[in-house]
Amino acid sequence: MSSIVVSGYYGSKNAGDEAMLAAMLEVLGDLDPELHITVISSDPADTRKRHGVEAVGWLDFPAIARAIRHADLLISGGGSLLQNVTSKRSLYYYMTIIAMAHMLGTKVMLYAQGIGPIVGNLPRRMMRWLGNRVDRITVRDEGSLEELENLGITKPPITCTADPVLAIHPVGKELGRAIFKAYHADGAKPVLGISARDWQGRTHYKDVIAKAADRAVRELGARVVFLPMQYPEDVKAAESIASRMQEKATVLQDEYTTTEFLSLVGNMDLMLAIRLHALIFSGVMGVPMIGISYDPKIDRFLASIGERPAGRLEVITVDDLMQDIRWRWQDKETFQQKNAPLMARLRDLAAKNAELALELIKK
Repeated sequence: MSSIVVSGYYGSKNAGDEAMLAAMLEVLGDLDPELHITVISSDPADTRKRHGVEAVGWLDFPAIARAIRHADLLISGGGSLLQNVTSKRSLYYYMTIIAMAHMLGTKVMLYAQGIGPIVGNLPRRMMRWLGNRVDRITVRDEGSLEELENLGITKPPITCTADPVLAIHPVGKELGRAIFKAYHADGAKPVLGISARDWQGRTHYKDVIAKAADRAVRELGARVVFLPMQYPEDVKAAESIASRMQEKATVLQDEYTTTEFLSLVGNMDLMLAIRLHALIFSGVMGVPMIGISYDPKIDRFLASIGERPAGRLEVITVDDLMQDIRWRWQDKETFQQKNAPLMARLRDLAAKNAELALELIKK
């Protein structure tokens, strides 16, 4: 029986990261049903319950070392682990886990990573040294390939694939309809979904989203529903925006499973998102999307499906955002026709991550 340890931002009630883990486990399990997987998690009990795998605490270094020592492979990923813009300390943590596996003689794969930005001479030198000593790297976008090249990481085999969540198959809309009904947000009106987050204390973008949402209600007859991807932080961000609106909006207040999130998104007519995985869920469910950029990962994903962000979070205007909303609202069929073949290709690339991981174990 082969054994893998997975290191990532798991157990923190972030819908995107939990969806990534679910997708990784699903594809790896399909390829090798006997595979034993242990996840490093900030909430091991939740991870065991939610995903049905072994889990160890993210600060329980003796347990982490034991798991890695007995494993055939450490997977670091997916997601934006190797960057120091949203958190300076997290980069050193994830590099420490990789270095531990290297010292223990366990193979390491950077799995569908979104690399960078990494700023500062010391962290860039450390990342170069460590990155050139892992056994395989897959990245989820072309921008991450460029960042690896700029860092001078060239020795391991490197492949550009896609975000693991893109390997998930669409789900039915029944669960989402039931949740909408419980919130009295069901009915014939088309739905504008909004997935927002707080970012560095900024408020300008909240005013912009609130005014654009009001216009969408008045001009397009939309029903506005806020979808929290990080619980409970995104609920607070959504309430902050909704409080700025003059029209009525629904803020979903609960924590949802990956299947429930996908079903909720499937019931939306347009998704406006700052959260990357709200955009990815929209792609999986064939729902037109508009992204607001606060991080290169947003721009990179949108570029991979031939899209662009409506603007940057700190400078976006109501007029720019409404222009994109009207365009997408009136041209949903074109998006869906273009989206289907693109998503099929990205789904294959996302599954390739797991294939390369198991190939590395066999070698």
